[in-house]
This record gives sequence, C-alpha cells and structure tokens, in this order.
Amino acid sequence: MKLQIIAGSTRPGRLALPVARWAAEAAAKQGDFEVELVDLVDYGLPLLDEPGHPRAGRYAHEHTRRWSAKIKEADAFVFVTPEYNYGPSASLLNAVNYLHNEWMYAPVGFVSYGGIAGGLRSVQVMKQIVTTVRMMPIPEAVAVPFVMQHMKDGEFTPPPPVAGSLAPMLSELARWADALHPLRTAPPPPPPPLPGPPSANTPPPGTP
Repeated sequence: MKLQIIAGSTRPGRLALPVARWAAEAAAKQGDFEVELVDLVDYGLPLLDEPGHPRAGRYAHEHTRRWSAKIKEADAFVFVTPEYNYGPSASLLNAVNYLHNEWMYAPVGFVSYGGIAGGLRSVQVMKQIVTTVRMMPIPEAVAVPFVMQHMKDGEFTPPPPVAGSLAPMLSELARWADALHPLRTAPPPPPPPLPGPPSANTPPPGTP
C-alpha cells in the first residue's frame, strides 16, 4: 500500500516541509507502507480555477490533471498542517477542494503543529472537510505544540511524546487502508441528481 505524506503549507519559511520530512522518514522505517512525500509547492495550484465540479473529473487545466494523477496513486494519506487563525492553511484546503473522487474512501491521519494547541484546531476543521469527500479521518494523530522549540537549522527533531505518537497512527492507517481498499479501487458512485423536477435545468424552447 502507498502512503502519501502531504506538506500542507506553501508559504515562505514554512515548517510543514521539515515536519513532513521527519514523518516520511519515520514512516518508511516503520514499513507499513511505501511512503512518498508530496509537497504542494511542486504542483503550483492557484486558487481553485476549475470551471466544472470536481466530481465530473473533466479538468480544464494541466495543473489539476497532474494533481489528480498524483492523488490517485495513494491508498492512504497524512496531512501535515499548521494552524492559522484556528484553521488549516489556505493552500491545503485549496488542494483538497480541487478534487473529489480521487480522495474517496481513503483513510487520512494528521500531523499538526503550532503553539500551545499544537495545531489541533486546524485538524478539527479539516476533519469536517475530508468527510465530505468521503475520506476516513482516524482518531490517532500527531500534534506538535510549541513547534519552534524543536527546530534547529531548518530541521525538525520531535520530542519523545511526539515521536512516539506517530507509530500508532501509521498502524491504524494501515488497518483502515486495507479495509477500505475494495471501495477505493471500485468505480465512484454516480453523482446525485440535481434538486427539482427534471425540466428545472432544461432551458425553454428558443432560449439562446
């Protein structure tokens, strides 16, 4: 099974990338998954600019098609997220909103970081969002309070309680990824019909 660890911030000086590097290295050593670090910076996603609903999968832009193809490769995800104003980064939210079917039936864990709350308020917001695209957020998580105390020369070194919380999250992700694999690899269900009578979305005769 393949796990993608997504560095969920793109701002200059971000800590998401060193934290994600640590998580990816530790996950690779644990051996439950084939692990890939995915950096949102590498995909250059502008503020959502697709004219169609993502459920249709008819993407107008190459950056969306690249992003879609990458996400389709994975069986499970870890989102590495800061907390901005009690919520997640705009770049992570934007990246999720670009797609729909590509996320479906995948388990997702969170590595969050921040000040005294360790980014947990960001995770609570993201959990509401990912369930809307039918992902399965697991309870096990990694939270890094006072993250700047654990940075030196651009490298993140977790304290023992933080380091010890990663393995249980990865083990649970692997269990869910295995259980959800049949759903993840099946064709997505058809979209629900639009509200209203069938004629509600049909223009009257003679309408240009």
